[in-house]
Amino acid sequence: MAKAGLPLLENIDVTGWAAKGRALAKVDGLVVFITGAVPGDVADLQITRKKKSFAEARVLRIVNPSPQRETPFCKHFGTCGGCTWQDLAYPAQLAFKRQEVVDNLERIGGLGPLEVLPTLASPRTRFYRNKLEYTFSARRWLTREELEHGGPIDRRRALGFHLPGRFDKVLDISECWLQPEPGNAIRNFIRDYGERHGLDYYDIRKQEGWLRTLTVRTATTGEAMVLLSFGHEDTPARERLLLALVKAFPALDAVLWCINPKKNDTIWDLDVHVFHGKDHIIEELPDEGFAPLRFRIGPKSFFQTNPEQAAILYDQVRQLAAPGADDRVYDLYCGAGSISLFLARHCGHVAGAEIVPSAVDDARINARLNGIGNAAFEAGDLKDLLDGGFVSRHGKPDVLVTDPPRAGMHPAVVERIRDMAPARIVYVSCNPATQARDLALLKDRFHITHVQPVDMFPHTSHVENIVRLERM
Repeated sequence: MAKAGLPLLENIDVTGWAAKGRALAKVDGLVVFITGAVPGDVADLQITRKKKSFAEARVLRIVNPSPQRETPFCKHFGTCGGCTWQDLAYPAQLAFKRQEVVDNLERIGGLGPLEVLPTLASPRTRFYRNKLEYTFSARRWLTREELEHGGPIDRRRALGFHLPGRFDKVLDISECWLQPEPGNAIRNFIRDYGERHGLDYYDIRKQEGWLRTLTVRTATTGEAMVLLSFGHEDTPARERLLLALVKAFPALDAVLWCINPKKNDTIWDLDVHVFHGKDHIIEELPDEGFAPLRFRIGPKSFFQTNPEQAAILYDQVRQLAAPGADDRVYDLYCGAGSISLFLARHCGHVAGAEIVPSAVDDARINARLNGIGNAAFEAGDLKDLLDGGFVSRHGKPDVLVTDPPRAGMHPAVVERIRDMAPARIVYVSCNPATQARDLALLKDRFHITHVQPVDMFPHTSHVENIVRLERM
């Protein structure tokens, strides 16, 4: 909502993108960050916030639409906040993601000029995710249309997504284009069952209620998992709901539940119970020249959420790492061992390092599942784990792969990499800004030979990036 006295801007040329996927314009020297526009639009804007060096605005009217503009395909677009680039043509999305990589590497890392390849497109731009998490809410978010209509509100509860930046506001979702079926059908069945039986939805502000969160996982193998979390135990009601779910979806491979009395929705420290089927599902990713790699995915497992594009990304990593048959490879921040296993069939030994013990457990299980015996995994904080003892156990690395979280690598980890001086480094990042910062710390000992952006999340501003470095 705009504050009183903030100006309207008419016939403004929208020229580019800024951080967090917002559009950008410059008006009389003032930088304006815009919600609801795409580059190339000419629009009337309402300023919603104004500072000395910048302003924020929302679109009131598109005067002339950009040739890159498309009609969003989701009814929740503009409110949900998930797929913020649905109104931008996909080729333009890929181009802007590449430019973000260029800008970060050159401006933050001081690494330019670099040849940055075109962004690798995702095989699917709809229904590409294998996991979605929904929240139950006793008081759903009312859309602007509902408030402006002024009529009675017939339903107050929601099963859907948190609005961006609003922990207590949940938008009820009737159709989502991110996950393949039976994702939508399961969510709508559970919400409708809850409405028919008057079940108690969680009140986030009061920290009370029964139905709390729903997680649906799917796999390209066709397997599917449902996990429901409850604020407290009510055995008869829980069993009736889960039995109705299994009856409606008998092909489900895993139906799980947990009790969460905490003040947050995380399940990592909770006991998860099996109601029906097994405690995991199986994913398979193609591995050229070999049988597909199989991955056991439990309710707490880490796994790339776009599996088809993940297989392409891992193949890129393997090609760039180019391990020899006798090479020793380190896989830092290895998660459940996905990259490690893609490399293990092509080298002498892989050593995976990861801070989350449960992810390391999954990595070991996945190695056994695929009959891979030359991959070892250790858990610990990498700034402490990567000491002389680690090198003694696994040998000095010929090749090193690193895939850190958004925060990037700890400076101590970067220093250990400098000391180990592998012949090649492949750095995979979901945040080109922190990647650029880390690469700047390596540029006196390694030079960049390949930069490949990868689109893991179509219709969002997020971009994955792969960089290969070679020792000087």
